[in-house]
Amino acid sequence: MTRVVGLGCQQGCDVHTLLALFDTVLAEGGIERDSITALASIDRKQNEPGLRALAERLDLPLHCFSAEQLAPFEQRLSHKSDIVFAHTGCYGIAESAALALAEQLGNAPARLLITRKKTAQATFALACAG
Repeated sequence: MTRVVGLGCQQGCDVHTLLALFDTVLAEGGIERDSITALASIDRKQNEPGLRALAERLDLPLHCFSAEQLAPFEQRLSHKSDIVFAHTGCYGIAESAALALAEQLGNAPARLLITRKKTAQATFALACAG
């Protein structure tokens, strides 16, 4: 089974904040860290130092998608943010990116295992396919 974590974050969000959210949500869901296949986000975050450091620390690839690639997942989101849409062109980064990458890697329809979890600086979602 392909399991992908989608992440969104504010500019300058540090790796410790992202790692704490990542580990906390996985622990709450009873999911092992090593069962995660990859990380996903929106293309405007591809050079975000905290996200890159998280991918490196977890030894996971980080895949980023354009707003146009994430838009088709809008109807499957648990939460739609007009603020996120105004800034990015899509209604939810973490869930959309997780679904997009899970479907791409799993070559099958994806579903959200863990819907959007949010802290002041970051969002997390987990999708699976296969």
